[in-house]
Amino acid sequence: MSRVGKKPIPVPDKTKITYKDKVITVQGEKGSLERTIHPRIDLAIDGGIINVTMANNDRESRALQGLTRSLVANMLTGVSKGFDRVLEINGIGYRAELKGKSILFNLGYSHPINFALPDGISANIEKNNVVKLSGIDKELLGRTAASIRQLRPPEPYKGKGIKYAEEYIQRKAGKTGTK
Repeated sequence: MSRVGKKPIPVPDKTKITYKDKVITVQGEKGSLERTIHPRIDLAIDGGIINVTMANNDRESRALQGLTRSLVANMLTGVSKGFDRVLEINGIGYRAELKGKSILFNLGYSHPINFALPDGISANIEKNNVVKLSGIDKELLGRTAASIRQLRPPEPYKGKGIKYAEEYIQRKAGKTGTK
């Protein structure tokens, strides 16, 4: 049985949960999220605790139990606290500029790149080279951050490009001439 899936999920204060027809809706201070639960998995809501149960004890159900528990816990955290993701832009002349609901990137290409932010994600740019994304949906936030990073992934020689703040770029030595 999944160790993660067996753990009960505490419900934060000021959070309202609705579970009907395999659809869970979580409403909190920051917003509302909704997700469909897999048919093999069920949720038991008692007061301030949610338990994830499974219909039968096979390998796929155990995996789905742990996944569902993590997804529901992330929904609760998102509507109460929210999530942040920080990206750093490294390189001479590389910068970002916030224009309404989109970000304009200058990343060394012959043209600037206009990246439209999806609904539910907000951005803050500090010092032209630090992009701070925030939102309540962890999955959407991660996908958006990965899409922005993909515009110019960091290269291993000079470290130029867009990287996550906690990411470490392993550097390679450049070519050396023979004498």
